[in-house]
Amino acid sequence: MSQPTAGADAAPAAMRAVVVTRPGGLDALEIKDVPVPVRKPGWVRIRVKAFGVNESEVTTRKGESDAEVSYPRIPGIEGVGLVDEADEDSGLRPGQQVATMMGGMGRSYGGAYAQYVTVPAAQVIPFETGLPWEVVGALPEMFQTAYGSLTTGLDLKAGQTLLIRGGTSTVGLSAATIAKDLGATVLSTTRNPERAGELRAAGVDHPLVDNETLADQVRDLMPDGVDAVLELVGCSVLADTLRTVRRHGTVCFTGALAGQWTIPDFSPFMIPGGVRLTSYAGEAADLPADVLAHQLQAIAEGRLNVPVAKIYHGLEQIRDAQADLESGTTPGKHVVVLDD
Repeated sequence: MSQPTAGADAAPAAMRAVVVTRPGGLDALEIKDVPVPVRKPGWVRIRVKAFGVNESEVTTRKGESDAEVSYPRIPGIEGVGLVDEADEDSGLRPGQQVATMMGGMGRSYGGAYAQYVTVPAAQVIPFETGLPWEVVGALPEMFQTAYGSLTTGLDLKAGQTLLIRGGTSTVGLSAATIAKDLGATVLSTTRNPERAGELRAAGVDHPLVDNETLADQVRDLMPDGVDAVLELVGCSVLADTLRTVRRHGTVCFTGALAGQWTIPDFSPFMIPGGVRLTSYAGEAADLPADVLAHQLQAIAEGRLNVPVAKIYHGLEQIRDAQADLESGTTPGKHVVVLDD
């Protein structure tokens, strides 16, 4: 068995964490003193410096997740921080900057709403950057989902046209900046015309108002249809989305912001002839270290924008963060920073 490598300062026996002991409202988010998680062989213990707040964690708090989630549970499907302890042969060293996300984190085992978290080494992504933790903390799940959708899901290439349906979501805004960096022409939607400026700020070439004429709007700009569509709104609009794509183009179903994940009485013949329909669920491996490094460099150089809605300091502000996320009044990612 591999021998562990640990930081010079041993982790304390106890830590502060947000614990959901029972499903409920914001008051179900309780801050408790709990044991620091013991690292298993093949896993990495991370000292958490920041984490993003996601709809998935709101769902967990409300008790609306699938059977994978049990209680009590420390939520948090993503986080960034410093390696505290790892196997010697993991390639990770104590004090190294790392990101992690998904893979059951915060659902089947304790998540990042805590001072320490342990995760499988395979879902740890090392990086080096001088960007502040509040910026890096916004990225893992958001960029992994956006990048994975564009590459694994759509195989997007420079010179192609991309439609993002659900464009003012954090994933939608991230996808726009990444797609522009890849060299694509980007169309993106919002239901509120007043938010078109947010899309332009993310690099969108053609902001569109999402209404009953969306397919016609797209065809006015691209008569043959777009090459690719990232579907984030969900099944309620999928049939209409499929009408925006050229023959042999692809729609990638990644999200369901409208809340509908299935189509009653689905028929394959609802898919236009020659149009491809795929999906993306994602995992940490879909955001390789070199890709994350490229994105961090692009952010530092001002070529990529990070849509951060608000920064919160300390676990004590987690209820405010989830409340603000649910309100939907501020676009972008809500990030909690654990200050020393």
